[in-house]
Amino acid sequence: MTKLELLQGTLDLLVLSTLRKGRLHGFSIAERILALSGDALAVEEGSLYPALYRLERQGAIEAEWGVSDNNRRAKFYRLTRAGRKRLDDERSGWRRMSLAVTSVVEQA
Repeated sequence: MTKLELLQGTLDLLVLSTLRKGRLHGFSIAERILALSGDALAVEEGSLYPALYRLERQGAIEAEWGVSDNNRRAKFYRLTRAGRKRLDDERSGWRRMSLAVTSVVEQA
């Protein structure tokens, strides 16, 4: 299956959604997005880490250093209260947008 290009603005939503169930380090976030999308959405490091830093600066996520499953030092990210609110807002907006696009595509 071909990898899909992420629509502008959807990476933050994917990252926040992935962190909804608990803390993960960057590589695990990318792996989880790929797995949950049926291998359709590959998030490259050059896109993921700037998004993580931006979300952290905005207060949507927090980071702390820890040890990964393969015993390496890694930065783990988790949602903040503000991040959970933002995720709820963005999920609602995404549902409205996807319904609108589907409506146009199906009726055109």
